[in-house]
Amino acid sequence: MTGDATSIVNGRARRLAIALVHWPVLDRSGATVTSAVTNMDVHDLSRSARTFGASDFFVTTPIEAQRTLVQTILGHWTHGSSAARIPSRKDALEIVRVVPQLDDAIAALGGRSAVEVWVTAARTDAGKPPLADYAAARARLRSDDARAVLLVFGTSWGLTPALVDAADERLPPIRGVSSYNHLSVRAACAITLDRLVSDLDPPRGGA
Repeated sequence: MTGDATSIVNGRARRLAIALVHWPVLDRSGATVTSAVTNMDVHDLSRSARTFGASDFFVTTPIEAQRTLVQTILGHWTHGSSAARIPSRKDALEIVRVVPQLDDAIAALGGRSAVEVWVTAARTDAGKPPLADYAAARARLRSDDARAVLLVFGTSWGLTPALVDAADERLPPIRGVSSYNHLSVRAACAITLDRLVSDLDPPRGGA
């Protein structure tokens, strides 16, 4: 599916890709930092992306050594011994593309005029107000808009407010049942993709 302009997945005509951003993101104190790429994120987000029909999973990091590390991981699982041993993991990791920054992911999808950037942000001070609900997001995803949708996730303590404000849309935050709300990006990605592709909204209070 990688490289296709569009794909029909569960009634969805628009191309959907995801990106995991490691810069610019926030640290605990709110400073802009570059976070480290983790092996687990690469594996688990690629599996979620592949499961829910995303065409590409972009791992963005400006650090060359980190990009080399990801390429080494990908080579082991797509061409090395593990490719034959666990082919389902190979299928997922084949859609991973490693780029220095988010702009490179957008360029790979055709450039800014060909891409609608959607972000996720759980913080109340994240900037741009979110869409009303996932039903509205699904309607957008299933429209005849020719632009691809690039769904952007942040690492560390989340995307910077400037990056959120520069996006075209912000998805509703994922909320639990208590004041504790600190999902891993791996869990947030899987939940978000399920809600975008599924036909049903979560129960009231769980959006």
